[in-house]
Amino acid sequence: MSKLFKNLWYGLDLSRKIILNLVFFLILFFIISAIISSDDKPTVEKGVALVLQPNGNIVEQLTYRDPFEAAMQEATGQEDPPETLIYDLIEAIENAKDDNRITALVISTKYMWGSGVTKLQDLAVAIEDFKTSGKKVIAFDDNFSQAQYFLASQADEVIMNPQGGVFLTGFARVGTYFKSLLDNLEVSMNVFKVGTYKSAVEPYIRDNMSEEAKEANRAWMGDLWTDFVADVASRREMTSDDILAYINSYKESMSEYKGDAAKLALDKGLVDGLMTRIEFRDKMIELVGQDEKHKSYKQISHKNYLRAIKGPMDYVNPRSDKVAVIVAKGAIMDGEVKEGNIGGDTVARKIRKTRNNDKVKAIVLRVDSGGGSAFASEIIREELVKAQEQGIKVVVSMGDVAASGGYWISATADEIWAHPTTITGSIGIFGMLPTFEKPMNKYGIFRDGVGTTKYANPVDTGQALSPDVAEIIQTSIDSGYEKFLALVAKGRNMTRDEVDKIAQGRVWSGKQAHEFGLVDKLGTLNDAVKSAAELAGIEKYDTWFVKRELSEKEQLMKQLFGSANMQQEFTETVNQPQKPTIKTQLLNEFSAVLGELDKWNDPNHAYAKCFCSIN
Repeated sequence: MSKLFKNLWYGLDLSRKIILNLVFFLILFFIISAIISSDDKPTVEKGVALVLQPNGNIVEQLTYRDPFEAAMQEATGQEDPPETLIYDLIEAIENAKDDNRITALVISTKYMWGSGVTKLQDLAVAIEDFKTSGKKVIAFDDNFSQAQYFLASQADEVIMNPQGGVFLTGFARVGTYFKSLLDNLEVSMNVFKVGTYKSAVEPYIRDNMSEEAKEANRAWMGDLWTDFVADVASRREMTSDDILAYINSYKESMSEYKGDAAKLALDKGLVDGLMTRIEFRDKMIELVGQDEKHKSYKQISHKNYLRAIKGPMDYVNPRSDKVAVIVAKGAIMDGEVKEGNIGGDTVARKIRKTRNNDKVKAIVLRVDSGGGSAFASEIIREELVKAQEQGIKVVVSMGDVAASGGYWISATADEIWAHPTTITGSIGIFGMLPTFEKPMNKYGIFRDGVGTTKYANPVDTGQALSPDVAEIIQTSIDSGYEKFLALVAKGRNMTRDEVDKIAQGRVWSGKQAHEFGLVDKLGTLNDAVKSAAELAGIEKYDTWFVKRELSEKEQLMKQLFGSANMQQEFTETVNQPQKPTIKTQLLNEFSAVLGELDKWNDPNHAYAKCFCSIN
């Protein structure tokens, strides 16, 4: 037996060394290849087409990826979903509009996984502005999913592969429910909440969606879907009824067209032409000319275009007045958290750094969050209030989601902007503590001991929660809800009861929130920035996107991968364009469920959280 374990350990140790060596040589390859190509900055040839090709999910802020961890994931095939920053896409489009070297814009969605509605609408605004230059916008793909088609529909001409199709499905809110599983495992779920519509805890106490949650979800999704359909219809010179008829009769139409989804989309006016990849390449060569080296049409990707027109480092003018933009994206958590989620301490430090800069006259908080820790939310809001006390104007710009804790941090701003399709509201609070005494006891594991008071060791996952402690937690949750109502009432100039009527954990669309007074104005981030400048009384200013200060380790890595080309080499190597597979979709859904547990770290076990994403 000892020999078996010895051989097993030897095999594991050998595997570990092989993997570490592979990672080391992979990183060494990145460094050497980047150094060799450090002077190889892309150039923009005259007459090229700019290719807008989002990779993965379009996001407000790129999730932080440690280079070594990313290399390890690449080596083991366990990569995170790729991401594209929306501001990179918009910046490329805006610059290309007046760049005489760019003759056309090509929208390629084949590697795009998904995007929130507000981001798609922001891109639509940028593309519409690009068209005023007189340059042609063409979209091409083999197939179009719903989000892909929205982006493609902004083009002057939409072309699709004859083997493809346009599959529009509508929006859905579908969750995974665990009550029966938890019952079978005999896990005790201690739930504390306030709000008829606060449905964030339902997956743990029900096997299906409650009628109240269904009612609320139908209402806000209906608003989003109406806007989505209207936007697509207007771009395609169709009516909303035409789009809805295409969707609702899709089964019958596919039978009529004998399964030819491409011909169906063409005849119904969703695409303008059907071409193979070769035919589209020839069409573009005729339009912009041929790239002799690659035997394709003359083109430059939006990534290379930005590398060509931007300097190696971000420059912040120390002398100009500024409107500072702070992005708050992801789940709100207590403590320090890197990009991808919102650390209460991390964002508070950003705000503190910003408000102590005497050139900052206004702060725009860009919120894309369904909330999280109530404690961390208040830490962030308090820093914003301090900025207001110093005379700095605070404006909130809501992205796809600014609900629950995302609304908490927004509530007392001088002005709140949202898109009509923003998901917001969810003013409510809950707490949840699972205990595992029953399954532990069943298998012979027991917890016991003594304390100096009846509240010693109040929360122990191996023991049942005492009624006294449960009552204390519920009282705390009730108090948290009243604080939430009070700060919203103060910020929105409403009474407590007026807020309570539209609170109770209910989710609203940005359009509905505007009608109720939870939002001041409807518009984009740019609209919010301009308004912030007006409120601050400044006409000439720079927009400054405030970034987190790097740790010593991160600074070392930045020096190691310091040049723009080196960082690009690394990013593109570990983040190759890829389409989602059934495997990646299943793994992402599963990891998202488990990943939620990592985000529950409120010191008071109180959460202002909304699970209100759409499928």
